[in-house]
Amino acid sequence: MAIVRGHLPRRSGEEDLAQMVFVKVFAKLDQFSGTVPLTHWVSRIAVNTCLNALQAERIRPELRWADLSEDEEQVIASLATKDEELEPGHQLAARDLVERLLEQLNPEDRLVLTLLHMEGRSVEEIRRLTNWNVSLIKVRAFRARHKLRKHLAALLKEVQP
Repeated sequence: MAIVRGHLPRRSGEEDLAQMVFVKVFAKLDQFSGTVPLTHWVSRIAVNTCLNALQAERIRPELRWADLSEDEEQVIASLATKDEELEPGHQLAARDLVERLLEQLNPEDRLVLTLLHMEGRSVEEIRRLTNWNVSLIKVRAFRARHKLRKHLAALLKEVQP
């Protein structure tokens, strides 16, 4: 547990990570050669499991309700309760929220959505800039929008009981 606590990824529960370590130890027990002490072998598995979890978090970061500012929380709460336009004071927070949601996407998806929706460029302009074909741009934009909706739905789920 001390090793797990020392290498704990930001959003992982130490009990969950420790359980993953024990599962790996028991699954690979037949690979233990006995040339090193068991505690060293288990600690190496624990460190590698934690490092893998840290890398996975870096590759696919999650945006949680607790990560949002108060203004961003208000924007999401207002989106969850009404279909009206945002108040002028919340528009900046909404833009910050969109940028945070875009950070959850891979760079190519983020680029397509930024060029298409935030900068208002046409598919043809994006094709010339990226050298991607039109079909790829449209499919990538469709899938990226779907991913954004999933991330927003997860945030809204935290708001609504």
